This record gives sequence, structure tokens and C-alpha cells, in this order.
Amino acid sequence: MMKLITQLLSFLSLSLFLNTVDAQSINSENVDIQLIQSPKLSVTTELRNYKVTVTSPYNLTAEDITRQSKADHQKALADYGKTVTESEKEYQQKLKDHDEEVKKAKEKYDLEMTEFKKLTLLERLSMTDQGKNPKLAIPAKPEYYKPAPPVYREPNLNDYIIVDNAVLASQINIEGLKKGGNYFDILIDMQAVHFQDNAGQTYANQPTKIIVKQAGVEKANVSFFNEFEFVSSSPTNNINRPLEEKRYLNKVITFINQFLTETYGYRTVKRTVKILSVKNKGAYDELERADIYITTNLKKLQADSDSTVNTVAFTNMQKGIDIWIQTLQKIEYKNSKADLNAKIAKFIFFNLMRLNLALNKKSEAEKYLNQLQENLVDIKLSNDEEKELDAIEKEIYKKN
Repeated sequence: MMKLITQLLSFLSLSLFLNTVDAQSINSENVDIQLIQSPKLSVTTELRNYKVTVTSPYNLTAEDITRQSKADHQKALADYGKTVTESEKEYQQKLKDHDEEVKKAKEKYDLEMTEFKKLTLLERLSMTDQGKNPKLAIPAKPEYYKPAPPVYREPNLNDYIIVDNAVLASQINIEGLKKGGNYFDILIDMQAVHFQDNAGQTYANQPTKIIVKQAGVEKANVSFFNEFEFVSSSPTNNINRPLEEKRYLNKVITFINQFLTETYGYRTVKRTVKILSVKNKGAYDELERADIYITTNLKKLQADSDSTVNTVAFTNMQKGIDIWIQTLQKIEYKNSKADLNAKIAKFIFFNLMRLNLALNKKSEAEKYLNQLQENLVDIKLSNDEEKELDAIEKEIYKKN
């Protein structure tokens, strides 16, 4: 009888343990969101406009390139006779050099043969077997190749920078702002690309100044690309300079757009947020309600900073966040069998950090990072969770 009671108690303990584990079975869902990331200097919708003025040395047209290409071809035709004459002179010089090389080769052979004949028969046989006996090596006689007459080829316009200041200005785009206004007045002064040789490699720079006025008040006056950067492992005389200049100019334009958008624009960003939840009924109904508030409203977010839909979504999302925060205040960290134990706290902390980072609220994410770290004595992290926590921490303290 006693044995039966012991077995029954063991069974009940195991059942309670399994129920606790099952009750705290954590599910996860990845939610894709998109939203507007506001700039460092935010303004109201009606003021989100700009104009751009570019000054540069570029003023090249396709007609200019074709005209120059034809002129170069005509010059090559006019110089063709001279080119042939020069090639013939070079060939005659090569013949003279060849005769001299032949003479030196024979003299060397004669000297080597003289020394070879002084050796004993056995020594000569041994050197011959080893292939070390003297040999007469006559250099090949040079051949003459007459230069082909110049043939005109249409220039590859893709290799050239066919732009002027107006075209360059049209390539400057700030996300979330409209061209045509003048609330932001942007002046960009660009020099030509400068190439420089260094240890057989090509480096380049293109000093560029950006001046930004906001409502007539200067807000930025910065310079970029003053330092020389690596361009090619070949020296400057072996590169396609027009093509390399075009590539470098495109790099500068891309940077300018990124700089202006980060400072003044409104970027649409897409992110994926991992949300953990407990679906079990009973003690976790409130947490399930929080999960519904968060996930459904995250999915409603629109890439429009002034959207009324977003306002409602953030309001409803806060209801879920409030439930998480209230639950954290009820956690029994040292009671692993409690419904609201350290395991529940862990997934809520991770949810709060991930969510706030996705919404670009780093100070909020940092607050919950600190709270989690204060309770790590009682919270066990897996290897994967430790790696994720490290990544979250780096993201929180990363400078924009």
C-alpha cells in the first residue's frame, strides 16, 4: 500500500512538472513591418521640399565626344605615313641590334669551345652527357609588321561622363522630400576627379563641398572625398581614365544622396520583428492578449509618418506593451514552478528590446536591457540567447 502511495505521489509530481513546462511553452512569430525613419532634423510635412544647385567642371555632351573622336581619327590618318616611317626605322635598328647579338653569341660560343677542348676526353664526354657542352644559340631574326591604317570606331559613350551641372543636380534625391521648393537650399560644389600613382597603383579623390541652408539659415557646411582612395591595382597610364572617373563620380553622387537623406529625408525601412508569446489558457490569457495587440498592430503600420492608421496602431500596441510591463512586476524570479517565473520574464524582456529597436527607440530598448541584466542571476540564457543579447547590446550602443 505504501509503495502504491509513493508511486502515485511521484506520478502527481511528474504531472505537475510537465504541466508547468507545458504551460510555459514559448511560441515565436516573425512579423514584417515597414515604417518611416525620421531624419536627424525633422520638419512638418508642408516644409519637406528642397532645391539643389551644383557647380562642377563637367559640361560634356555626346556631340563633343563624337567630334573629338573624329578629330583624333583624322590626326591619326594624317600621321599614318610618319607612323610607318618610324616603324621602319625601329625595325632597321632591331636588325642592327640582332646582328650585334649574333656576333656576341658566336664569340661566346668560340670562347666556350676553346675552354671545352682543353678538357680531357672523359671530361668532355661527361659534360656532353649532362648537356653542358657549349652550344651556339643564335637569337631569332626580328620580323617587320607594318602598322595597320587607322580605322574609325564610334566612341563608347558609356565610358564618358556626359553630364552638366543641371544633370548632376537632377541626380540628387532626398527620400521623403519634394523637389521644387526652397525650404532646404542645397549647394554642392564638386571638383574633377584627380588621379594619383602610388606604388604602381591608382588612387583618386574628388573634393566635394555640401552647403545646406534651412529657411535661409546655414545648417551644414561640410567637405568630403578630400583624401585619396584606392581605385585600381594598375598605374594611371594603364587605366581607362574616363570610365574610372565616371565610376568615381557615381560613387560621390550615391554618397551625397545617402548623406542628405539620413540628415533631412524620411526613409522607408523594412524590418522583421521576432515576437515570443505564451498561447496557453488560464494564467497566460493576459499575455496572449498582449501578443494579439502587438502582432496585429505591427502588421498595420504603414510607410507614412503622418498616417492616422499608424497613430491608432501605436496606441493599440501600447496596450500590449503595458501588459508586458505589468507582468514583469509580478515575476517570481526564484520560483521556477510559478506561472510567472524567470522564463516568462526572459521572453518579455527580449520582446521589449526587439520591438523598441525595430521602432528605432534605442533609449527604451536600453532601459529593458538594463533591467534584464539586473536579473540575469535568476534568468538562464541559452547559447543562442546569449549571442542574440550581445547583438542587441551592440545595436543599442551603435552610433548612427
